[in-house]
Amino acid sequence: MERLQKILAQAGVASRRKCEELIQAGSVEVNGVTVTELGTKADPDQDIITVKGRPIKTEKKIYLMMNKPKGVITSASDPEGRKIVSDYLKGVKERVYPVGRLDYDTEGLLLLTNDGEFANLLTHPKHHVPKTYVATVKGVPHGTELDKLKKGIVLEDGITAPAEVEYKDVDPNGKESVIQITIYEGRNRQVRRMFEAISHPVIKLKRIAFGDLLLQNLKRGLTRPLTKDEINRLIQLAQSDNTKKKRTGRGS
Repeated sequence: MERLQKILAQAGVASRRKCEELIQAGSVEVNGVTVTELGTKADPDQDIITVKGRPIKTEKKIYLMMNKPKGVITSASDPEGRKIVSDYLKGVKERVYPVGRLDYDTEGLLLLTNDGEFANLLTHPKHHVPKTYVATVKGVPHGTELDKLKKGIVLEDGITAPAEVEYKDVDPNGKESVIQITIYEGRNRQVRRMFEAISHPVIKLKRIAFGDLLLQNLKRGLTRPLTKDEINRLIQLAQSDNTKKKRTGRGS
């Protein structure tokens, strides 16, 4: 059940404020009964809602996980003609958009939806939903350098929140190493900038988890729908006290 003005706004009737005016003016009916109280709730999947006698059309909510390839833009379009994520959404009729961003050179787990409330919940700075990456970096950072990332490191837009960092693999010749890092913010190119700050620039970057949702064996360029349980777990995580205790900030 959702507030009537929210349902109308999501259906594209008008802005939420204008929808409130329509309700107060007696232009909205729910199951044949005129509604004028703004606090009224309805179920868009079950109730018949009309505005000035015309039934509204509610768009089915879509929640997708994609394994974004490197070299793909998360924007709706690209003036340079590069590939965008919608190029990989064959058969998806609804217009979905990314939840947050992965930059052009970063691959891995990307969420897409047409549910604005869900997207905002997961990306709002106050919720601090963890995102985990595997980074291949130049050289082998010393433990004290990784400790700087764990404690928070100063970037041009402020100090980062504490991150979780661990070695995954090290080149015997010391030319590169693979490090897993979990951050609780969503600043622009944050992971890359954090490693640049300790003089170990990223060679390759892949997001492998969003909250407790894992990329696992989803093939590059493919998508799959999230299960109801996965959706609910992400919502609960964003709302939990555990994540709210993390420090604030602003993807990779």
